[in-house]
Amino acid sequence: MNNFKRSLGFSTTLAVVIGGVIGSGIFMKPALMASQLGSPWLLLSVWVVAGCITMFGALSNAEVACMFPETGGQYVFFKKMYGDAFAFFYGWASFTVFNTAGNASIAYVCSQYTNYFIHLPRFSLLTEHSVVFHIPCIGTIFPLENIGVKTLTVFLVVVLSLLNSISLKGSGTLQRLLTLLKAVAIVLLIGGILFSSKGSFQHLGSSSATMPQGWALLGAYMAAIGGAFWAYDGWNSITFIAGEIKDPQRNIPKSLFTGLLFCILVYVLINLAYIYVLPLQSMASSSFVASDAASVTWGLMGGTIITLLVILSTLGAANANIMSNARVTFALKEGNRLFTWAGKIHPRFQTPANALVLNAVWSTILIFSGSFDMLTDMLIFVSWFFYAMSALGVFILRRKLKDVHRPYKVWGYPVVPFLFVSFAAFFLLTTLYNDISNYRNGTTHVINSLLGVLITCVGIPVYYFQKSKKVRESV
Repeated sequence: MNNFKRSLGFSTTLAVVIGGVIGSGIFMKPALMASQLGSPWLLLSVWVVAGCITMFGALSNAEVACMFPETGGQYVFFKKMYGDAFAFFYGWASFTVFNTAGNASIAYVCSQYTNYFIHLPRFSLLTEHSVVFHIPCIGTIFPLENIGVKTLTVFLVVVLSLLNSISLKGSGTLQRLLTLLKAVAIVLLIGGILFSSKGSFQHLGSSSATMPQGWALLGAYMAAIGGAFWAYDGWNSITFIAGEIKDPQRNIPKSLFTGLLFCILVYVLINLAYIYVLPLQSMASSSFVASDAASVTWGLMGGTIITLLVILSTLGAANANIMSNARVTFALKEGNRLFTWAGKIHPRFQTPANALVLNAVWSTILIFSGSFDMLTDMLIFVSWFFYAMSALGVFILRRKLKDVHRPYKVWGYPVVPFLFVSFAAFFLLTTLYNDISNYRNGTTHVINSLLGVLITCVGIPVYYFQKSKKVRESV
């Protein structure tokens, strides 16, 4: 299945991990998480716990990626673990839900923050709600909401997809540049806030009077974990381009461990910086917590600085995800006639140009279907089901292919993959319960997790239809 040249070295793979992970989550989610938890220490702990759990899943996947360093990542893994049918369901879900929704949601945040400099048009509330799609048992969608932001988001997805179609080397160079600029800017942001003398570490002891207790605290903690998981999502992008990485047995686990360790440290320090300049109540009620924290430190200029940082960060994350996610759609060509066109390599540029086009088209549809929170909640639920199945597959392959050479073995086996699978299962159950409760309470218009499941399940009849058609044609 590896039809590409191995041209990506460690610096690019590390840039893909860090650039794919650090995007919009750290700038969009902490305020909501602070309101859910009501405690600065619990907020900081969520970032550590979510980071460690993510690391467990990444290292578990690294074992399989080093065994099968092919373009397509987890799609290839699932064919080895569970067979063609399950692999197709994963590929279908990645195309229809989490990969394309990931591309859309990250670019969406980039457009939202661009609105700080350029006033993007918006319809009146009456016009926005004039076009409505209601999905029974799922909720209601308003495609005309925030039309200016959505239009710019589509433009960004199309431009980055075009760049990746023309040149992998060019998009890799852009990725290294954006990640370097992002890392430098974040370090300056953290240092500038923590050494500004404009805040107080006493804010760490100021818990909210409305802090949940007992079982309510557990539900709030798991909801906050979901926000942190979104911020850590994107680590698996490196496995999608495994077929194009030099010395993959060495560079894949090394880039995953180094990149995620850096991300954990950065996330904890950024949240500490937020807490240092903003009391918990101010942080919880903030619309743009990063901008508010920067404004306390640098005044009016702070909002401009942080806006530029977010645009830079999300642009790099969008490029990393668009580059890697198209490789899964490309890999679906194997045994699936519906994706034969997407599985063709461009004769001149030697890139999966058709897959990039297909992903861009579906991302556009998702962009007009919902908001940032809807997209992220939908994709996190579905993607974490497959993350759990991927880690579970490590146990299966240890028995099924016990004599196959493993260039890298996950540290702490079997404890590490077991802990990851157990936590992922618990996270999925609590997320589904919270989503249904919020919908019943009128907090949300859509049960986002069920919408993701519904779109994924459409792949079941699609798979068996094309399979039966293939059998009929072969008779």
